[in-house]
Amino acid sequence: MATIKEIKNQLEDLTTLSDPAWAGFEADSRAGVQTAIRQRKKAIQADWDEDLRLENMLRYEKDLYSQGFNQIAGIDEVGRGPLAGPVVAACVILPKYCKIKGLNDSKKIPKSKHEAIYEQVMKEALAVGVGVQSNDVIDCVNIYEATKLAMIEAVGKLKKKPDYLLIDAMKLDLAIPQQSIIKGDANSLSIAAASIVAKVTRDRMMTAYDKQYPGYAFAQNAGYGTKDHLSGLHNLGVTPIHRRTFEPIKSILGGND
Repeated sequence: MATIKEIKNQLEDLTTLSDPAWAGFEADSRAGVQTAIRQRKKAIQADWDEDLRLENMLRYEKDLYSQGFNQIAGIDEVGRGPLAGPVVAACVILPKYCKIKGLNDSKKIPKSKHEAIYEQVMKEALAVGVGVQSNDVIDCVNIYEATKLAMIEAVGKLKKKPDYLLIDAMKLDLAIPQQSIIKGDANSLSIAAASIVAKVTRDRMMTAYDKQYPGYAFAQNAGYGTKDHLSGLHNLGVTPIHRRTFEPIKSILGGND
């Protein structure tokens, strides 16, 4: 009789819940075998559900593939709301019908998995471009315009020329066919890929700034107005990476005039 470990290994070969081989394993009444069966079936169902989710997130891309577009770039940004640091945009072209397990809107991915999924995107992508606009640019032209500039910069840094752009809730002044998708990072796999690239890139930048400007917890809050960040502003003042047109920085500087 096969050991439970051997049976677990054999169960790994089953990839569908309809495989007739299940019956033979289910006839084994040992508790360990029954537990292994339940675990394997649960894993298969989870893989199936994930594949369906990814298939749904490819619906915009598949429609464009059917129209003859092949180099579809997803674009997203991170960093509109923080009080400090740049706004970062990414532009990603994935291979046709590419599915990356776990890829989603970066806000829906556990932070512990950000780096691993980022690395997978970078490995699979045909081209990646990143655009960064500093807090000084944000103060000069406003956050909306700075976001557009970052996105246009990201497109310009691609090593392959895209023939269509899928953009998260934005229109760009570029002579490339494009579509603006509300909540695009949750509805398009290409935009989701751009979302995680922008997120990890910006988080790394803010971690570096945390060492340069300690006391604001930038590595933890990425420049958003958390309690620790506001405490740092109160105790240490405004840094060169703070957005001077954002409150409460604007008022703090006004009070110092």
